[in-house]
Amino acid sequence: MSPVLAGVLQLLALTAALALAHVPLGNHMARVYSSPRHLRVEKWIYKGIGADPDTEMRWPAYLRGVLAFSLAGVLFLYLLQRLQGVLPGSLGFASIDPDQAFNTAASFVANTNWQSYYGEQAMGHVVQTAGLAVQNFVSAAVGIAVAVALVRGFARSRTGELGNFWADLVRGVVRVLVPIAAVGAVILVACGVIQNFSGIHEVGQFMGGTQEWNGGAVASQEVIKELGTNGGGYFNANSAHPFENPTPFTNLFEIFLILLIPVALTRTFGIMTGSVRQGYAILGTMAAIWAGFVALMMWTEFAHHGPALQAAGGAMEGKELRFGIGGSSLFAVTTTLTSTGAVDSFHSSYTGLGGGITMLGMMLGEIAPGGVGSGLYGMLVMAVVAVFIAGLMVGRTPEYLGKKIGTREIKFAACYILITPALVLVFTAAAMALPTPGDSMTNSGAHGFSEILYAYTSASNNNGSAFAGLNADTQWFNSTLGLAMLLGRFVPMVFVLALAGSLARQQPVPATAGTLRTEKPLFAGLLAGAVLIITGLTYFPALALGPLAEGLA
Repeated sequence: MSPVLAGVLQLLALTAALALAHVPLGNHMARVYSSPRHLRVEKWIYKGIGADPDTEMRWPAYLRGVLAFSLAGVLFLYLLQRLQGVLPGSLGFASIDPDQAFNTAASFVANTNWQSYYGEQAMGHVVQTAGLAVQNFVSAAVGIAVAVALVRGFARSRTGELGNFWADLVRGVVRVLVPIAAVGAVILVACGVIQNFSGIHEVGQFMGGTQEWNGGAVASQEVIKELGTNGGGYFNANSAHPFENPTPFTNLFEIFLILLIPVALTRTFGIMTGSVRQGYAILGTMAAIWAGFVALMMWTEFAHHGPALQAAGGAMEGKELRFGIGGSSLFAVTTTLTSTGAVDSFHSSYTGLGGGITMLGMMLGEIAPGGVGSGLYGMLVMAVVAVFIAGLMVGRTPEYLGKKIGTREIKFAACYILITPALVLVFTAAAMALPTPGDSMTNSGAHGFSEILYAYTSASNNNGSAFAGLNADTQWFNSTLGLAMLLGRFVPMVFVLALAGSLARQQPVPATAGTLRTEKPLFAGLLAGAVLIITGLTYFPALALGPLAEGLA
């Protein structure tokens, strides 16, 4: 079987699996976030944290819950790392330095999972399981909760109430993430992913010396790292490591986990707003962008010029032989078009244009289909902008799902869109202008610039992958990337929840002959165009200095 055909067959199998899971999971999540009932275990949790799950919240109260919970998560994870040296199950590892502990705490709470350390050489069992793995669950649940709050803003009328953050958080963990993760972990263990609490042990000789590996609860962390679009690997090699991702089947299964909830949430959106066709319009836009990026990536990596590349069947540098170009390209596009950041190949070794595709996927805002929750609310914000543009073209007050998009709503949407590019470009400019940060670049010229641009793009968009030639374990990068992750995660949530509150207060307007049919393919095309054009205008100069210059050289 040719490598190209193998890649196409993987793509078809993945699409079929997602299609089968889309309806049942989407329906389940709609019931979860609409049900008035509380499970017994949920009641225990509410009692333990002192929350009343039946109290409706307006958007400022909902936002306070998000920020307070996330701040507590940052502090807890920071202290856990700083105390690692005196904790049991540390495997003899020392406590983490302050700047790296801050970076890691901000990273995992912000659903980014950027790692400037070697997991198997720095983090013991307690930090990995009680700290990092727990944040993989709850940070994902926070993203889903914010997305559901925005959906309620469209679905409700003449009220500013968006639900209860604590109820949405707990339900997301208990009823959605934990059950799927439990099944997925069993599948991974059955396919060869390790799951234990063994210590460090010698596995053999390597280049004249001994080689040592430590075990860990890898399968349980691997499944939620993908399912929650987190991305942080138990080992430094991430999903290229055979203990995390041993076979082509587990590689495809992990890609499936990454896409599962973001794809199904479009169904949840359609059901909760009373129009399943609206959900399909959003899903169609996401799918078209994702498929286009996959096709471009496979073309750049399979058809790159040069005798060595042609002899290898494509650009194989930095890729695992057991996955090949097809599986690696599919993983790379999926992980950068979502806020996952897991990698099964070395993105810095992709062709110039291939590396640019991974960057552009993040620059879109990771909305095709995006991270758990963040992908849906990001695409809905872009839908608000798209209907506003359509309204300007025809001279009509724009409406979306029966809600008028006025000055207040478009300001919130515009602020949401602008915050992330501002973080990326300002931090990248500062790193390139100052004398010290440039010392961390392995390469010079366009590729070196791409290393730094990729780092801040990944951090600000809460992705977590890297052009790993950059040494990011410095005080400058640990501090600025940590700040970019926190701002890139929580400032946009402010505008999302404010938009949700504004929409929820409105009285729906009836559809007329002049109403834009937002469930039609015409609107899906307009939405995809708005996403690509706005991103292209924002980032094109920076891309021209990095991956485009390298790819066209």
